[in-house]
Parts: sequence; C-alpha cells; structure tokens
Amino acid sequence: MPGKSIIDITRPLGVDVPLYPGDERPVLRTRMQDGYIITDLAITSHTGTHLDAPAHYLDGGTTVDRIPLERLVGGVTVLDLRDVAGDAIPGKALEGRLLEGRGILFRTRASGAGSFGPGFPSLTLDAARLVAAASPRVVGIDSPSVEAPGSDGSVHRELLERGIPILELLDLSEVPAGEYFMVALPLRLEGLDGSPARVILFTDRPEGAA
Repeated sequence: MPGKSIIDITRPLGVDVPLYPGDERPVLRTRMQDGYIITDLAITSHTGTHLDAPAHYLDGGTTVDRIPLERLVGGVTVLDLRDVAGDAIPGKALEGRLLEGRGILFRTRASGAGSFGPGFPSLTLDAARLVAAASPRVVGIDSPSVEAPGSDGSVHRELLERGIPILELLDLSEVPAGEYFMVALPLRLEGLDGSPARVILFTDRPEGAA
C-alpha cells in the first residue's frame, strides 16, 4: 500500500515468548541435514500471537483454514483501555466506542509485557456481548487470552458462535488509538482450532509517530 507506514503487531515467536499461564514453552531445535540448516518446531496452535478459530471452543466449528480472509483483512479500530482498573474489562468501558462491522483491537497494559501471572486484562461476559452486538469482522487483544484464566469459555463462545475469530497476544504498545487497515494471516493448518499468525497494521501516520 504505497504511502502507508507498516506497524508489525506480532510478538516474536521464540523460546522466551510470553505464554498463557500453564502452557508449555515452545521447543526449537536447529540442526544440520544434508549440508543445510533446518529447525524442528514444537509449539501449540495457540503459541505467541495467534488466531482462535470457532473450532477452538465449538464442536464442528469453522477451522482456521476455512476462516474467510475477508474477516482478517480490512479496517480495524484500536481502542486504548489502559486506564481500566483491574484485569476485568467491563461493558461500560466500551459503551459508545464500537463501530459496527469493523475489526476491534483492544490495547491494554499487557502490550509489551514479558510474562504473565494468573491474571491479565480480559473481557467480561457483558463486554463480550456488547462487542458481539457490533458484529465485528474480527476481535483482538494484547493479552494471552480474551477471557480470564479459569473461566468457563462463555466469553470465547459469545464471539466464536457468531463466526468472529479472535486474535490474542498482539503487541499494541506502539499503536495509538485510532483507525487502521489490518492484515492478519494465520498458517493454513488444515482442520485445526487455531494458528500462530503474522499481524500488521497500515497507517497514514509517519513511522514512529505517536
């Protein structure tokens, strides 16, 4: 896109990537084979910046390879929620701020964090219902999950049952609130529930501008 600045909002995927509490750390083993270098990877489908497909929570739900790319490429609104107290993002923090039909990315204090304990910013069920009512193409957050650890999956299902894919563990630390054009490309993993993804934003702002 000529004239646009590109912001990479993908977490580097390596052995030190921040994890959802309790997840296994990725294993990367580089070796020589027939004169060239190759690396074996052992990661979950939800390691690093990744996409949750409906199949992540729904029996018979759409798998990551079948999500329409139209949901993952297009306009998004970045909302700055760093002033929300505590880990739970309530519906009242989103009232009047959701544009119908656009992608929504939530910037919280989690952006740039190197690790996560038992709690991190996530949506409450009433916030998820408000988001779902705006019919976004995609929803994203900079914490390891859109839902608090130990929850019953109702926040995920509120979105995924409506075909809204979820991006998690974004890095929005250098992204001011506003409007952007996003490209989010998960691996085309056949029949799976999710995938690591490369996610970039295009903006008219000069690179490095706040």
